[in-house]
Amino acid sequence: MTDYLGAHMSIAGGLHLAIDRGMESGCGVIQIFTRNSNQWRGKEITESDALLFKSKFQSSGLHEVFSHDIYLINLASPPGDLRDKSILAFRDEMETCARLGINKIVMHPGSYLSDTPQAGLSRIIEAFDLLFKEVSQFDGKVLLETTAGQGSNLGRKFEELQTIISGSGFPDRFGVCFDTCHIFAAGYDISTREKYMRVMDEFDRVIGLERLECFHLNDSRKGLASRVDRHEHIGEGTLGLEPFGFIMNDERFVKVPKILETPKGDNNEMDMINLGILRGLVCS
Repeated sequence: MTDYLGAHMSIAGGLHLAIDRGMESGCGVIQIFTRNSNQWRGKEITESDALLFKSKFQSSGLHEVFSHDIYLINLASPPGDLRDKSILAFRDEMETCARLGINKIVMHPGSYLSDTPQAGLSRIIEAFDLLFKEVSQFDGKVLLETTAGQGSNLGRKFEELQTIISGSGFPDRFGVCFDTCHIFAAGYDISTREKYMRVMDEFDRVIGLERLECFHLNDSRKGLASRVDRHEHIGEGTLGLEPFGFIMNDERFVKVPKILETPKGDNNEMDMINLGILRGLVCS
């Protein structure tokens, strides 16, 4: 597949099988969890596992494989057991990705819990400055994902992501993953062409479009500024089809990977349907 569209793929049965599933679904890029997303420690990845994955990836024709960190990680949490586990788990993710040849890790910035947003952002910066310094074998990038802003989750505002990037001693190690469901739920309206352009101009002004290195293309079950993260099939949620057409036809993003995180169906058949809908939006 020559385009930069794809989906999140399961690693059930072995990491390398995610590559096969991506190819079968017609993906040009894929995203994976390198371990069970709801467990602190994953199954050990042997050297043969890593070699098989890299070999499959290199021969697949895929443009890129992204990793998404596990949902338990919260680098914004205050000192204590959760923070310690989060730093250890993200360090393990970086080391694992270095072994697998994956150089982009998508992550949710985290939740400041009972503290303040500023304190949470400072703790994220501290964690990444430590991790980039200590895990030298991972020379790729961390992509901070835009979030819906549920509860005390950080990343709802472009300014929060920029605070992390500019506050770090390693600003060049960051990019941004732009999730369409999340930004709409956070209050960024992209429902018309004019509003879409305005949001992209704001992103460029605050963060810089050169840092937009990945899209998550998801419709939203909930409405504008709901601050509720619920993904829906393309065109079947409150966003509708038009915003996806704006992205698919934006010349600035032709080679920026675009990944589905929509419901998959019984045998990934919904990935193929959603990818087909997105490709059908491209104007010739």
